Amino acid sequence: MQIEKMRKILGLCALIFSFSLHAQKSEIRGFVYNKKTGEPISYASVVVIENKAGATTDANGFYILPKLFAGTYNVSVSALGFDTVVLKIEISGNKAYLRNFFLLDKGIDLGEVNVTAERQKKQKDVYISITNITSKELKMIPSVGGEPDLVQFLQVLPGVVFTGDQGGQLYIRGGSPVMNRVMLDGMTIYNPFHSIGLFSVFDADVIKNTEVYSAGFGAEYGGRISAIIDVKTRDGDKNIIKGKANINTFTSKLMLEGPLKKFDSETGSSSSFIFSYKNSFLNKSSNMFYKYAGNDKLPYSFEDLYGKISFNSTSGSKISFFGFNHSDRVDFKNSSKYNWNSNGFGGKFLLLPSGSSTLINTTFTWSNYNMSQTEKDEKPRSSGINGFYAGMSFINYLGKDELQYGIEINGFRTDFNLYNAVNRKINQYENTTELNGFVRYKYLGFNKKLIIESGFRLQYYASFNDLSPEPRIRFKYNINKRFRIKSSGGIYSQNLMSASSDKDVVNLFYGFLSGPDEYPEKVGNKKFTNRLQKALHGVAGIEFDFNKENEINLEFYIKEFTQLTNINRDKIFDDTPENQKHPWYLRKDYIGETGRAFGYDITYKASYSRLYFWSVYSYNNVSRYDGIDKYQPHFDRRHNLNLLGTYKFLKDKTLDLSVRWNFGSGFPFTQTQGYYEYLPFDDGASTDYIRANGELGILYAGQNLGRLPYYHRLDISSTKTFKIKMKNGKENTFEAIFSCINVYNRKNVFYFNRIKNERVNQLPIMPSLALNYSF
Repeated sequence: MQIEKMRKILGLCALIFSFSLHAQKSEIRGFVYNKKTGEPISYASVVVIENKAGATTDANGFYILPKLFAGTYNVSVSALGFDTVVLKIEISGNKAYLRNFFLLDKGIDLGEVNVTAERQKKQKDVYISITNITSKELKMIPSVGGEPDLVQFLQVLPGVVFTGDQGGQLYIRGGSPVMNRVMLDGMTIYNPFHSIGLFSVFDADVIKNTEVYSAGFGAEYGGRISAIIDVKTRDGDKNIIKGKANINTFTSKLMLEGPLKKFDSETGSSSSFIFSYKNSFLNKSSNMFYKYAGNDKLPYSFEDLYGKISFNSTSGSKISFFGFNHSDRVDFKNSSKYNWNSNGFGGKFLLLPSGSSTLINTTFTWSNYNMSQTEKDEKPRSSGINGFYAGMSFINYLGKDELQYGIEINGFRTDFNLYNAVNRKINQYENTTELNGFVRYKYLGFNKKLIIESGFRLQYYASFNDLSPEPRIRFKYNINKRFRIKSSGGIYSQNLMSASSDKDVVNLFYGFLSGPDEYPEKVGNKKFTNRLQKALHGVAGIEFDFNKENEINLEFYIKEFTQLTNINRDKIFDDTPENQKHPWYLRKDYIGETGRAFGYDITYKASYSRLYFWSVYSYNNVSRYDGIDKYQPHFDRRHNLNLLGTYKFLKDKTLDLSVRWNFGSGFPFTQTQGYYEYLPFDDGASTDYIRANGELGILYAGQNLGRLPYYHRLDISSTKTFKIKMKNGKENTFEAIFSCINVYNRKNVFYFNRIKNERVNQLPIMPSLALNYSF
């Protein structure tokens, strides 16, 4: 009897165990590639035909189909511009199956593919206060010297203000350049623009895409309080060796790329390299082609070098190593000299552990920047900063939802020396370390119409023992497929600050400092709790797609800069006991400020097979308060309008014309009230003030109470492409490009030399001819 009962119990257990095995769920995961090039395909649709379960690939081409019972399934993969692939997959219980898909290119217009992929991203991601710049869009901007450049496209983005052709900087929705974190493959780029503001340090031909977050960015980014510019490069060609050579009146360039191990379309494994070098010789060519600008008026030269090698495994894991070197030289005869050099290296690892649905991203980088300036007074002005970064992030795909979390450590050293306008020396040498962690959860609900992205970032400034908790929230609601509303907000902090000498007429010197030990105690009634820079962001907006070619975006933003520290340009006395009788703002090295920036942007975009049109109107209102006065900083441009258009002519679209027009209201400036003889009394009380010859002193009006004239400029470029068939069957490309900046020779003011009582203008009309050869 007992044996019979035992047999029944064992039989029941076996039945339950057998059922549990059958009920255990598995998953299918992998990557989707372009079968010809080996490049991952983003936003491909992966669907199980039997139960309609689906997923969409991410930026790495990765997908995951979770919670599948044991059985045989037909999985369909499709993407715009590619043939659909269906693969039969047999799975058993409680396992993770790796299946990579390789799609054939249909050869349709890539522009239509990019537009549709971007629209899918807007429907499935929050996508607020972000502009994604693709390599195709970079080529839409009128090219200076025949080469498209990222700096030219950044100038037409919503909320972006550019202060000049020479030594200009980007100010994004009220934030100064030091408040913007610029990254190249994760490496921090401390100065992304050359002294002549027509060129950035990036080669457009190696850029895969650039994401610009102008406000309200998520918890995965930190260390800056205004904006993020994240530049990602592509891998080299995985099948053949290719290259490009360019020569024009401004610059020259050589790029090479190719496989180290050719792409295997059965397994997905490959390795490749890409190398780019460009230089400018404008300091020499300007005396030949642009003499009307004045002898030695364009004394600029630079060099940029970038290299990358990448290794891809059959499992989809990837390792990349990269590095750069940028240098810049300016020599104004009988005036001042500027030199800076920047270099760095790093590595990235994308890992997909066996049996896991978690993507692991590991990054380590190091970068360095040194700048020096030599003036007639021979007083040193120099700034150096170098830093490292190491981070690891994990992405878990939880069905429709997504969980990302990570840890980071970074540090930098600053070495700064400067004399202010009254010859008081300010210097700093300091090492700083930061430990950070973040978590971000993306939720899709209400039939995938509601997207909520909540996050939290913890910034620990170990060198100061300061902790900054930073909640972030972003959301979007798809009212229908064409109309969407969105909003975001968060708290942000950073340690880095900047300074430049107000005596430098041409503001090319840009220094970097860590938060000072003796930070300001308060600004007005606002008490400072630590040495950090802090800000609050709030953004709200709408998106509307008129049809698949036309769309409009409207966003309102506000940034409250609750705690800022700046160099005290008014310091006259050392902060010693005997000088305590003087006001604090004449003794302290640093002053505290608060600020506010608010405004709105309207962006309209049209993208057709032959026509591309982009228009942006931005209203910005920026103010600062230093405890005594409220003022508008010099980059407070209230109205800014950018119009950009490109059209492709001829049946084969081998002739194109690009036009860009920029209109902006005048910048604030401090007016001159009068002049006087300034005696520095270098010999103290024994100074013979009757016979001594003084210097020219200037009486200033209130800070930035005046406004410069309105700015406007028209740039054009036209490219004719010729296809050359080689004997081996390959097709090389030859391009002839004509471009011209400031077509109608608008005399936009650069600065006013108060000493000589002379107006100096921005760049005049500058035509150029360029030749490109791609092989």
